[in-house]
Amino acid sequence: MKNPVPAKKKRLDVHGVLLLDKPAGISSNDALIRAKRIFNAKKAGHTGTLDPFATGLLPLCFGEATKFSQDLLDADKTYETVVHLGIRTTTGDTEGEIVERTDAVSFRTDEIEAVLSRFRGDIRQVPPMYSALKRDGKPLYEYARAGIELEREARAVTVHELTLLDYSAPCLALRVRCSKGTYIRALGEDIGQALGCGAHLKSLRRTRVGFLTLDSAVSLPALEEAGGKTAGGNPPSLEPVDYLLSSFPSLALNAVLAKRFLNGQRLSLAKENIGTAGMTGRCRVYAENGVFMGTAEIRPDGVLAPERLVALPDVFAS
Repeated sequence: MKNPVPAKKKRLDVHGVLLLDKPAGISSNDALIRAKRIFNAKKAGHTGTLDPFATGLLPLCFGEATKFSQDLLDADKTYETVVHLGIRTTTGDTEGEIVERTDAVSFRTDEIEAVLSRFRGDIRQVPPMYSALKRDGKPLYEYARAGIELEREARAVTVHELTLLDYSAPCLALRVRCSKGTYIRALGEDIGQALGCGAHLKSLRRTRVGFLTLDSAVSLPALEEAGGKTAGGNPPSLEPVDYLLSSFPSLALNAVLAKRFLNGQRLSLAKENIGTAGMTGRCRVYAENGVFMGTAEIRPDGVLAPERLVALPDVFAS
C-alpha cells in the first residue's frame, strides 16, 4: 500500500510590509521566496531588486500591501559602497571576471573630490549589460552571459548626494543618494574611468528606500529562527498595509461615505462636507473606526477620486 501524499499546507492571508536586510549571495527574488515560505503567505512581492552580491534594505509586501509597492519603486534610494580602483570586471562588481588591471591607483583626496563632483546632480548613465533591463523580451544579463554586448542608450538619472566617506588606496568608500533607475555599479565604473584606472564595486549596501531605513530591518536568519511567528502568533516586524503610505496625508469617512468610496464612487468634498484642511493630491483614506480602505486623489475640482482600494476585514466593525 502506497503512503498517502501529504496534503499541501494551506497558504495564509498575510497582509503588511516587511523590511528585510537582504544578505549577500542570493537574489532579491530568492529572498522574497524564502520570506513568503516562512510566513506561508498566499501573495507577496518586492519593491525593486538588489543585486545578488549586494546587501541591505529590501522592503517586501504581502497581500493587500502589494497594491502599493509601485510607490517605493519610484522612491529615491541611498547606498553605501566600496569602489575598488584599478580593477575592471565583466559585471562591474566582485562576481565578474577581471578584464583589466591598472597599478596607478594612488590619488590625492582633492583629485578624487574633483572627479566625484562631475557625478553629482543630473547626469546621464549607460545601463550595464549585467542588468534586468529587457531587450526583445530578454533581460540584458542573458545576452551578456552569452557573450553578446548590445548598444544601450544613456538615461537621465539624478545623484542627490555623493559623499567620500573614506579613501584607503585602492578603495573608495562612498555614500550615494540617487533617483530611481541609477546603477551604482555603472557609477563606480564611470568614476574609475574618469580617474583613468578603471574600477569595480567591492561591496554595496542599501541603507534607505524613500523614508524607510535599514535601522528597523530584520535579517533572514532571525526571521527563520522565529519561524515567521512571535509568541502572539503574528509575523515579526510586519508593518501594516498602509505603512508605505505614511508620508501621505489622511482623511476619514463616515459609514455611508465609506461604503460609497469602497464601491469606487467619487465624492464631492464640498457637497459631502469632508474636511481636508487644504489637502491636494494623493491621500490615505480610512473608515471612521480607523480601518484603512485605500488611496485616493483629491482633484483640483474638489472631488475625492478612489485610486487603489484594499479588501480587508469589515471596515464598519465598531
